Order: sequence, then structure tokens, then C-alpha cells
Amino acid sequence: MDNRETIPGYKVYVDPETGEQPPVHVAYLGIRSDPHAHVSGVALEVTPGELARLDRRERNYDRRDIGDLVDADVDGPVWAYVGSSAGRQRLATGRATGTAVVSAGYLDGVRQGFEALGLLDDFEATTDPLDLPVVPLLRRDVGA
Repeated sequence: MDNRETIPGYKVYVDPETGEQPPVHVAYLGIRSDPHAHVSGVALEVTPGELARLDRRERNYDRRDIGDLVDADVDGPVWAYVGSSAGRQRLATGRATGTAVVSAGYLDGVRQGFEALGLLDDFEATTDPLDLPVVPLLRRDVGA
């Protein structure tokens, strides 16, 4: 995400020491198709309303049905959020300008989530080494 923009109803990141909104591009996890790799995850049933809320929350991603790729018996579509072309372009811009970063708190939260699911080894084994700086940032939700 381009942290220089403040989008009503979304979020920004601030420097924990100064409270200022740094002009960075904040990167998030993404998945991509690779016939030699797998992604560990959990399938949860959601209502149409919950799915709509997820779509709004995951605004840097496109929702795709990956049911044909899932090795489990699931009744109905299986959705995954894949980095949108606009989100990938923002990341490319951040890389090109040297402003792409990963929030340390976000990375810690993802790692803790995998650990809570007993998937920490999978997280470490299937996550590409970070080639972006990990920086301390605080997430701030922006009102509508």
C-alpha cells in the first residue's frame, strides 16, 4: 500500500517514535502459483456478508476460487486472496524508489498466527526470504 495516501475507511502506518506517517510503500504477504510449492492454510465457512467485509479489508488483493487446487473435501468454493495487479504495481513502485518496507508488527502477527495453527515450520519453509527492510510501524485505522 502507498502510505503517502490516506484513504477513508482504510489504514495508515505511523512511525512509533514521531507519530508521523512515513512516505513508504508497505508490503504484505502474497501467494503465487507454483506447481512445486504449497500453501498451508485453514478453510473457514463465511456468510455472504462476511465475504463482502473480507473483500473490503483485502483491498490490495483479488479474490479467486482455488477449489480445484485444494487437497481437501470442501463443499462450495474455496477463496484465496491473490495480490491485485494494482497492489503489485504499488510494490514495484516502492521497490524502484527504495521505499518498499515490511511492518515489523505485521510480520510478527503473521508469524504468530502460523505458530498458533501449528504451521510455523511451514511458514518458515515456504516464505521467501525477505528482501525488504523490516521497520517498526504502528497501524492506525482511518475513519470513514
